[in-house]
Amino acid sequence: MTSRSIVTHSVVSGQRNGPFVAQTHPLDRPGCLLPRFARRSALVTHYYRLLSPIDWAALPERNLSRHYGQPTVPYAAFVAAYLVKIDRRLVYMSDLRRCLVEHPALCWLLGFPIPARLRPPHSTLVDACLPTQRHLARLLRQVPNAYLQALLDQTVSLLRGALIDTCPDFGNAISLDTKHVIAWVRENNPKAYQKRSERFDKSRQPAGDPDCRLGCKRKHNQRSRRESAQTPLTDPVPASTLQVGEYYWGYGSGVVATKVPGWGEFVLAELTQPFNCSDVSYFFPLMADTERRLGFRPRFGAFDAAFDAWYVYEFFHRDDEKGGFAAVPFSQKGGHKRFFSPDGLPLCKAGLPMPLKLTFMVRKGVLVPHQKGRYACPLFFPKPTGQACPIDDPHAAKGGCTTSLATSVGARIRYQLDRDSEAYKNLYKQRTATERINAQAVALGIERPKLRNGAAIANLNTLIYVLINLRALQRVRIQQRGTSS
Repeated sequence: MTSRSIVTHSVVSGQRNGPFVAQTHPLDRPGCLLPRFARRSALVTHYYRLLSPIDWAALPERNLSRHYGQPTVPYAAFVAAYLVKIDRRLVYMSDLRRCLVEHPALCWLLGFPIPARLRPPHSTLVDACLPTQRHLARLLRQVPNAYLQALLDQTVSLLRGALIDTCPDFGNAISLDTKHVIAWVRENNPKAYQKRSERFDKSRQPAGDPDCRLGCKRKHNQRSRRESAQTPLTDPVPASTLQVGEYYWGYGSGVVATKVPGWGEFVLAELTQPFNCSDVSYFFPLMADTERRLGFRPRFGAFDAAFDAWYVYEFFHRDDEKGGFAAVPFSQKGGHKRFFSPDGLPLCKAGLPMPLKLTFMVRKGVLVPHQKGRYACPLFFPKPTGQACPIDDPHAAKGGCTTSLATSVGARIRYQLDRDSEAYKNLYKQRTATERINAQAVALGIERPKLRNGAAIANLNTLIYVLINLRALQRVRIQQRGTSS
């Protein structure tokens, strides 16, 4: 008796005859070798074309020799089922299981150990062989995210290979943005009664999700000049009644995307973190994954003002003739606009280059430890010149003005970048790539997942971006076949 027969007998009768022997995944088979009942199903044909580009045999797998009275289902079957759940916009795991029971041929295609030889499996047999709803939910949070990142690796490689002739510089210009993910907890429901002080108290962790964190989606704590002029000086408004932000308990999803004109937008990297993590904390992990998948470091990047940091400019700076820079709007959080001399020294308000007085390391309260320089007034350092300040600055009476600035080249580029140039404007338009990707992710349910832990939400987000790339790959191949014919 073959191992396949042993598996079939074990599943049907419930006897413990032996461990499950891994077989070739149905999605890895050529389409002509699929059973007749699979080829006749339009749903099976659709998902075969969508999911078969992935090499499912290369997916990292768990130990399949363990058994508990029934076959051990491979990770590949669960992952493929989750992709179907996302694609069909099924909200709950019960919806996914019901869908699989109603379509036995699809259940067989996804890799579940369903007995099928000459005739298609029927719903009663599928219902007996499928994992329970709770087990489907359990595996979503137990699958290591690195395994799902391997699928994203494959999709990027497939897209790059499909567009290598059309776009040889695929991934050379990227954009990065974050998307908020609202946790499925009572605190995020405005109709649920709760005191405002308790709803947005970060020390009161919601019982519904132990991994979510409190964060601010958008914050407006500055009034315009017109509003300030109209504010009465008497009868002031208490600060506790002002709406200064939009707060949620949840997570943040960061994504790196690239845009190929005429072909669309594609995901290069993604990362999910708790919502209290800053936007810039996504930069280095995402850029490391992007560089690993592409095999080179992108030369151009487009970001919003939240990424206005010296290390972002330094990452894309190139000394070679090809250049490279980051298009980031200037944020006033760093103080007034600075100007520099041809030697790279900051200029004071009087337009005099300020010499470097000393350097020191900054390690606390910053994402990246770095060296800063203290620059002093040239009229007093390195020795007093006896000249009066040209603009009669008040600091001249106390030894002249000083300023501190990171010694990195990125700190100077942040101020010297020409944000009115055509090159900057054209590159900044690349930010629409992440906006379009986020719009697709919202349509697939990334914003309000019906899950209650961080591991499951992180895995779901990764699979959403994998599906977005698979859909894009399908469009590219269809368009290429139409062009060639």
